[in-house]
Amino acid sequence: MPLISGIVKNRITDIFERKEKNILSIYVTAGYPKLNDTTAIIAALEKAGGDMIELGIPFSDPLADGPIIQESGQKALENGMSLKVLFEQLKEIRDQTDLPLLLMGYVNPIFQFGVEAFCEKCKDVGVDGVIIPDLPMEEWLSDYKEVFEKYCLKNIFLITPQTSEERIRFIDENSDGFIYVVSSASTTGGKKDIQESKQYFKRIQDMNLVSPCLIGFNIHDKASFDFAAANSNGGIIGSAFIKAIAQSDDPVLEAENFVKSILS
Repeated sequence: MPLISGIVKNRITDIFERKEKNILSIYVTAGYPKLNDTTAIIAALEKAGGDMIELGIPFSDPLADGPIIQESGQKALENGMSLKVLFEQLKEIRDQTDLPLLLMGYVNPIFQFGVEAFCEKCKDVGVDGVIIPDLPMEEWLSDYKEVFEKYCLKNIFLITPQTSEERIRFIDENSDGFIYVVSSASTTGGKKDIQESKQYFKRIQDMNLVSPCLIGFNIHDKASFDFAAANSNGGIIGSAFIKAIAQSDDPVLEAENFVKSILS
């Protein structure tokens, strides 16, 4: 964690304090396209002006992921990626970048690794937060919140167009990072025009939530990112980024060029 004015502060908190709008978070599957590409891609994303990075933990049964991220996860598993390998790769990542880093994945590999061991490793290498879509907030509050806080690890929760106002306010009350606003009821990489969700985004804005919000799903280019950023604190891009680096002979250079195209 960075030392700011003598106080240890989480980098996720810091980025929202320093930059309230147009925050760009990029999702990349750890160990993809090749096993050892992860840290080089992180460096390229920072160089190009990215604000936050979500590292996907490959899993054999990724129910919420669309085909592009599913295929990248399968390839990463074939490459030999695992939580143990990822933590080894990230041992010196804080010598290379000060961007907020989050791990995003399913709860099963984390349980297998051991929840406290996972949280401790996250702190050791400088991971700031996690997104675990299949870990219910109630279970996290009752069983794991104290462990996460012990290791200064923020847990990010998702809402969708089907989430009730009562539930959104409950999530807001118990969040201390940001809220992941899923733009539509679909898996990642959907083809829906994000502008079709304008009323949903307005409903969220009108609730005057305490937590900052980032919109994800259906963001694939500058126009869709700008629309997300106009309706929240910023946007998250995953499938479009994975597709871009998959089709490139130089995924590290493509990572840099992709971010520049979004922010140009």
